[in-house]
Amino acid sequence: MARLAHPLSIFTQSHYWRPLLCCHYFKRTLTASTNFSSLTTLARRDKSQEGGTTTVKLSTKARRKAFYESPEGVLLRKLNQCSREGDVVQALCHYDEARKLGVVLNLDHYNKLLYLCSIENADVAQMGLKRGFEIFQQMLNDRVQPNEATFTNAARLAAAKEDPDMAFELLKQMKNVAIVPKLRSYEPALFGFCKRGDAEKAYLVDADMIESGIVAEEPELSALLEVSVKTKKEDRVYEILHRLRATVRQVSESTSRIVQDWFNSEYAAKIGKEKWDVNKVREGILQGGGGWHGQGWLGSGRWKMVETQVNEDGECLSCGEKLVSIDIDPKETETFAASLSKLACQKEAKENFVHFQWLERHGPFDAVVDGANVGLSNGHNFSFSRLNTVVEQLRQKSPSKRLPLVILHASRVYGGPAQNQKNRRLIENWKKNGALYATPQGSNDDWYWLYAAVSCKCLLLTDDEMRDHLFQLLGSSFFPRWKEKHQVRASSSPSGVSLIMPPRYSIVIQESANGSWHVPTITSDDPEIPRKWLCAARSKNNSLQSVWTSSSKSD
Repeated sequence: MARLAHPLSIFTQSHYWRPLLCCHYFKRTLTASTNFSSLTTLARRDKSQEGGTTTVKLSTKARRKAFYESPEGVLLRKLNQCSREGDVVQALCHYDEARKLGVVLNLDHYNKLLYLCSIENADVAQMGLKRGFEIFQQMLNDRVQPNEATFTNAARLAAAKEDPDMAFELLKQMKNVAIVPKLRSYEPALFGFCKRGDAEKAYLVDADMIESGIVAEEPELSALLEVSVKTKKEDRVYEILHRLRATVRQVSESTSRIVQDWFNSEYAAKIGKEKWDVNKVREGILQGGGGWHGQGWLGSGRWKMVETQVNEDGECLSCGEKLVSIDIDPKETETFAASLSKLACQKEAKENFVHFQWLERHGPFDAVVDGANVGLSNGHNFSFSRLNTVVEQLRQKSPSKRLPLVILHASRVYGGPAQNQKNRRLIENWKKNGALYATPQGSNDDWYWLYAAVSCKCLLLTDDEMRDHLFQLLGSSFFPRWKEKHQVRASSSPSGVSLIMPPRYSIVIQESANGSWHVPTITSDDPEIPRKWLCAARSKNNSLQSVWTSSSKSD
C-alpha cells in the first residue's frame, strides 16, 4: 500500500507559501469579514443624476453590527464559546454545519478550530488530531493567509502526533515567510524533543530561540534541564542552572525535583575539577556582582543534597555558607529609571508626569511610601495614623533622619479623612518638610512612587506585590532584582505596626566560591512563612584540599 503523505507536508513547501503571502493577491480573502467592512448601500441619485448609483460607506458601528448578525459572525461567537469551554466536539459540529451552509470561514474561524483540535483532551484526542489536520488542509485549499497563531496551532498538532521534527520545520517556515515567532511557537518542538529524550535537537530549538531574541522561561528551561540530566550533559546542566539563576531566580517544586535528581546522581559525583584557579573564581565573582563565578563544577566526590532554610543573616542552616547580596549595576538603575519615565509619560497624561520634576527640587529621599497602600491596610478605611506610624519608623532608620517621601492621590490629600483637623496638621507638616506629593486627578499614583524610589535609589514602602498589568509592562529582568533589594513591607500585629526590611542577601540561585550551590524555591508572598532552599555541597575535605592545592600553585 502506498504511504500517505504527511497531513502537514504541504505546509512546509515554500513554493506554495510565497505566492500565498503576497498581500495584494489575497487582499479579498484575508478575512471573510472584509465583505462586511466594505459593505455599501446603493441609492438612487436625484433626478439630475438619474440612472447612477452612489456608494455609501457604513459607519464602524454599522459594520460591526452587520458582521455580528451575519452567518460568519454567528459562527465566530459560537466558536469563541467552545474555546472558553474547551468543547472540541461542539466546535466541530458548528464547523460542519457552516460548511454545509456555505459560510465563508476566515482566519479567526480557522485559528479557533485549530487551537481546539490541538489542546489535550484524552476523550477526543484522536478525533481532534484527525479533524485538525483535515481542517488545516481545508484552510490551505481556501488559501487563507496564516499568521503566528496558525503556525503555532499547526505545530501543536504535529507535537500531539509525537512529531516534534515537523513542529520544528513549521517554526522554520514561519520565519522564512517573515512571521515573527513567539515563545509559545517554540514550545511544541522544544517540549516534544525533550519528552523524546532527544537532547541535541532540543538544543537546536533552544539555539534558534536565542537567535530570534526569545527569552526562555521556567517551563522551557526546566524541560531542557531535565533532558540534560537524563542524558548526562554536565556542561548543559551547568549552563541551564545559570540561566535559571539569571531569569527565574527562584524555582518551582517541579524544577526543584530535577535539580535534586542531578545532585543526587552517581554521574554528578564524578563531575568536577579537583584543582582550580582561585584567582579566576574570585575574578568571576567580582565581575558578576557576587553570588556566582561561572568557572564550572568545582570539587570532587558525592554531593550532599538537603532541603533547608536560610536565616535572616543569609547563613545556610545546613552547610553554614553565607549567602551574599548581589550588587546592581548603577547604570542599570539609571537606564531603568529613564525607561520608566518614558513609559509613564506614554500611559499617563504627559503634562501630569512632567510636573513630577518636583522630585529633582525636593529629592533625593532615603525612602518613598506608597501612601494609599499603607493607609488602606484593612481595605476599607484610610488611616492617617497608621501611615504616620510607618513614616516615623522610616525616618528613624534613615541615615539622614529625614522624612520619607509620601505619595498620595490628590483626593486623599484634600478630601475624606484628610479634612479631620488632626490629619490636616499632619499633612501640612509633611508639605512644609517637602515630604508629600499629591498625584493629580485621573493619574495612577503607582507610576509616581515607583519612579521616585528607582530614581532616588532608595527604599520603597509598599505591600503591593507589583504584579498587575502596569508592572508587566516593565518587562525587565532588572525589576525583580531591584524590588528584592528595595521593597519594605508593613506588618500589623496586636502590638502595633512594624517594618519588614529587605533581606540582607539575594533570594536567587547562588554558586559559591567553594563550588556549593543554593537554590531557593518559590514560596508564599507572606514573609512570615520560611522559604525552602536546596543546599548542594561537596565534602568539605575535598573542597578545601582542592582550594589549598590551587592556591599553593598560584602562589
